Amino acid sequence: MTKKRIVLGVGGGVAAYKIADLASKLSQNGFDVHAVLTESATKFIAPLTFTALTHNRAYCSLWEPNSDGEKAGMPHIELADGADLLLIAPATADLIARLAAGVADDLLCTIALATRAKIAVAPAMNPQMLAHPATQKNIEILRGYGYEIIEPASGRMACEHVGAGRLPETPDLLKWVQNALFPIQDLAGRHVLITVGPTREALDPVRFLSNRSSGKMGFALAQNALNRGAKVTLVCGPTSISPPSGARVLRVETALEMWENTTREFVESDILVACAAPADFRAKTAQNQKIKRENQSEMALELVANPDIVAACGAAKKAHQIVVGFAAETQNLRENARRKLRAKNLDAVVANDVSGAQTGFESDANECVFLCESGETAWPVAPKTQVAGWIFDAILELQKSRAAREIR
Repeated sequence: MTKKRIVLGVGGGVAAYKIADLASKLSQNGFDVHAVLTESATKFIAPLTFTALTHNRAYCSLWEPNSDGEKAGMPHIELADGADLLLIAPATADLIARLAAGVADDLLCTIALATRAKIAVAPAMNPQMLAHPATQKNIEILRGYGYEIIEPASGRMACEHVGAGRLPETPDLLKWVQNALFPIQDLAGRHVLITVGPTREALDPVRFLSNRSSGKMGFALAQNALNRGAKVTLVCGPTSISPPSGARVLRVETALEMWENTTREFVESDILVACAAPADFRAKTAQNQKIKRENQSEMALELVANPDIVAACGAAKKAHQIVVGFAAETQNLRENARRKLRAKNLDAVVANDVSGAQTGFESDANECVFLCESGETAWPVAPKTQVAGWIFDAILELQKSRAAREIR
């Protein structure tokens, strides 16, 4: 392993004790680890612990005196310039807010502003604090800056609340770091096309038909494909969150626009993952002026079907192309997914039950079944970022199986 330097930013949450184990494991795996603790973090764990585990001085303040033999000057610049990765964990609501605002009132936040290294943030806090609109907005701001967000795990918290907000366990964080700094480029040379988000079908200049798709799963797929070396094109409906940097993004609004862009881009693609939730129907005639209620107690809408995007690509695919659809279901999950697999000539379908509170639309987790002609694989509830990796692992296995059959 080429030695990589990790600046490990430790926030002031009870999960800080887990980061000592992570620092130890990272050092054992050959990483050069430098811990930077916020003042609040020192209330939970001593800096000396990190010095002992990493064999590097742990920093706590912008104003610490230099030790003998240490270059005089500015630790925030030296640490920022030398880092390959700035990993901030646990990231509390306060720390996330200061990072989002670009505040530079301590060493850790100053390093975040000064570094050109990849920055990853692992939120860990009470579930209600995590779900608060202010925290969610700040997390999306960080995504917009290009920070990678390591999705929190779910479970019982120190405060005895149950829900999303737990810091992932050390093996999961260690695997994330290894993949981030030494990514497996198993999608290098491939063009991956992903459809993302909902569509909007106008009824009048004010109203439209749509659905609750957030784009989170599609953007997680895009980030995973980028990490693995793929060229990624996103055909993206209206979303409130930002796509990952590095992807080519084609913004659309209606299902017709999504159909037009996807079928055009598919010709030059190797893999299509149709993760979007385009509207099945649109108004036969959209009104030019706002529809007035007047004294009506009822209103009838005449709808017409939109073209089936994934079916069009399934019918047109060439031998080297893989087409994977999604089946968001509320009942008869496997039966409906199998029907979609065959009727639309797909190579695989990712089926997920969207009726669950923790795994439906707009959630950060998913629980899926990957179905293809040769069988199926069920995955447990996991962050969408992790599910994205499983999906591409399965797609690559599907391609290997196809290649083996062709050789025979």
